[in-house]
Amino acid sequence: MSRNINLPTELSLESIRDTGERIQPFINRTPMFHYSEHGKDWQLKFEFLQRSGSFKARGALNNILRLNSEQREGGVTAVSAGNHALAVAYASSALEVNAKVVMQSTANPFRVSRAKAFGAEVVISERIDTAFEEMFRIAETEGRAIIHPFEGYNTLQGTATLGLEIVEQSKDIDVLLVAVGGGGLISGVGAAVKQVQPGVEIIGVEPEGAMGMTTSLEKGEALEKVEVNTIADSLGAPMHAPISFSVCQQVIDRTVLVSDNEMRQAMAWAADELKLALEPAGAAVLAALNGPLQKDTNNRSVAAILCGSNIDSETWSKYVSRGRNS
Repeated sequence: MSRNINLPTELSLESIRDTGERIQPFINRTPMFHYSEHGKDWQLKFEFLQRSGSFKARGALNNILRLNSEQREGGVTAVSAGNHALAVAYASSALEVNAKVVMQSTANPFRVSRAKAFGAEVVISERIDTAFEEMFRIAETEGRAIIHPFEGYNTLQGTATLGLEIVEQSKDIDVLLVAVGGGGLISGVGAAVKQVQPGVEIIGVEPEGAMGMTTSLEKGEALEKVEVNTIADSLGAPMHAPISFSVCQQVIDRTVLVSDNEMRQAMAWAADELKLALEPAGAAVLAALNGPLQKDTNNRSVAAILCGSNIDSETWSKYVSRGRNS
């Protein structure tokens, strides 16, 4: 859907391309897969093949690369349900920066172990609100730079490079689906796509148990607290933030909600049809395409981002089994 947008200069195409060159040595240019079976015409961006297993590496790298030498020497800290912490751990390892990340006690064990494998110190917090408090305490007492999971222009510039890749790799598209947590992915991707192909309809996909962006857009302001109850933990942002939300307001055309069971079914579908092992967040767009958007996307050229695959085999098997049997 074409409409006038007024993006800040930090998200100009020139800035996004500069970011792409900056982070290019440390990321993968992930493939676009064309799925054209059973009357569907989908271009699926395999971003789960990104370094650290999700799109989060792009923003983490751009943030750390923009620190000065003194800041890098002081190290970094971050808070996350998993994917962002893992991305910061990877980026810090690649750039030889010390990292201390705060993760929820409910974080997938695979993500915790992988963050440690990259050399990050992991601090476990019982709740996400106390996890943010712990991150701020660490930053203040240890002099570490905060790498935010979804807020700030450095983060959005990183995710915007994914949007540029999509329009460069795909045929003309009518609609783009993006999973939504805090809003850092869809705001960056949308900023890039809308500047190159303004007519593309950008649809955010949220879990029913974490519909903070849908509510924020309806209210016209970023929610300071979001109630979260979903298996898609990496989409369970506890709040939204002003910079990313202000861009979301301009680039998101609409949002749709998917249930936990629809995401489990989509994980099973991805395993059976595409031979992919996706986490719930990575399958959320497929849940929307196979569910609430099935009729809407008929006879339209669809692109969708499969954003992550960081999940342990036991949990994945449990979700897929339930998806197949529901």
